[in-house]
Amino acid sequence: MSDPQTLFGKIWDRHVVAGLAGGAELLAIDRIFLHERTGAAALNSLKAAGRPVADPSRVFCVMDHIVDTRPGRGDQTLMPGGQAFITETRAAAREAGITLFDVTDPDQGIVHVVSPEMGIVLPGCTLIAPDSHTCTQGAFGALAWGIGSSEAEHSMATGTLRLTRPKTMRVTFTGTLAPGVTPKDMILTLIARHGAGGGKGYAVEFAGEAVRALDMEGRMTLCNMATEFSAMTGMIAPDAKTYDWLRDRRYAPRDAMFDRAVADWQTLPSDEGARFDIEIDIDASAIEPMISWGTSPEHSTGISGSVPANPPERPVAYMGVEPGQKLIGMPIDAAFIGSCTNGRLSDLRRAAALLKGRHVASGIKALVVPGSMAVRRAAEAEGLDRIFTQAGFEWRMSGCSMCFYAGGESFPAGSRVISSTNRNFEGRQGPNIRTHIASPETVAASAIAGCIADPREIAA
Repeated sequence: MSDPQTLFGKIWDRHVVAGLAGGAELLAIDRIFLHERTGAAALNSLKAAGRPVADPSRVFCVMDHIVDTRPGRGDQTLMPGGQAFITETRAAAREAGITLFDVTDPDQGIVHVVSPEMGIVLPGCTLIAPDSHTCTQGAFGALAWGIGSSEAEHSMATGTLRLTRPKTMRVTFTGTLAPGVTPKDMILTLIARHGAGGGKGYAVEFAGEAVRALDMEGRMTLCNMATEFSAMTGMIAPDAKTYDWLRDRRYAPRDAMFDRAVADWQTLPSDEGARFDIEIDIDASAIEPMISWGTSPEHSTGISGSVPANPPERPVAYMGVEPGQKLIGMPIDAAFIGSCTNGRLSDLRRAAALLKGRHVASGIKALVVPGSMAVRRAAEAEGLDRIFTQAGFEWRMSGCSMCFYAGGESFPAGSRVISSTNRNFEGRQGPNIRTHIASPETVAASAIAGCIADPREIAA
């Protein structure tokens, strides 16, 4: 009998094409996603080298990073030179014969939202994209990770990629989440306790009772920020929830083929007794809503907490906070709900439930950017857009706007923003913007209060 294997190990071994010098291996790549920020560069470089895309049916491209999110948008963007990124990527994608979700396509959206919606990501597959949050899709029991533009070229030309096998880590969340606590709070707790570099060199599998209880959108949120933990990827074993999600999706297997696929997918979860290089256990029942105070996701604490007594100087200076300062009650200027972390339908539903019948505080700029146009349509069908707009939020089109700042739209310089995005780095949401990352519920509650607030108090 073979030794017990991890989920990661099973997928990796299935995709090894050859061993290479120095311990690296050549892996087969099943799906490749591009976006307009780097897509044209990769495709045009490939063309200049005289190499075609080996299998265009496995390559997808979406306009998400630079596109404006204002209703009525087109190719023009606020980012200087942004229109060229869009038009050049469109031309290159069409010439290469790959699938393109264009600016005005009804299926446009953020890559890590669109791919699961379409059933492009599947359990057991390898999926790459030039975006660090590709790990989001590990929620489906896939091996998904971010790459660079040159790696995208190599994988499109050969269907393979050279990698060195990472170590493995299992993070087990025991117990049950308390009301008002979310997957965003779970991952921020992990990063706050073990550091933003705690997962470096590892493929992380999330497991335990609290993880199994999450729906697929919650699992995507958890895996999304594995990159903020510096992990190569985050993964969750597929189960009945995964199969139900994927059934009848556009690119998923159909009918008898789907049943055959499920039978195979059921062999993927880590075997009992499989060994991980590191094990971390976290009591999910002890987690409270989280909020960041500094300029890294590791600079986070429970909503009832304070800035540490002896924090690093630079993040404190940038964020304009003081050692020992309580975070609850700190005034904010803006609130943002969206991103590949928390721009899905369930995120909007939970935020809208708190906002219904309430209004954002005077002077607060508040925006909602759905993660995809499909999410936007579904939210509008449920009337969520009316709840948001009546509460004082702007209702936008989908995209990475206000999470990925590349010279385009921004909040006013110096604004203090509470945001459901994944990064609170200096300038991440614009020049001198001070970003506090939190769950959509905490963002909604804070928008209502005009200051950082505990969503459990409003929901009570």
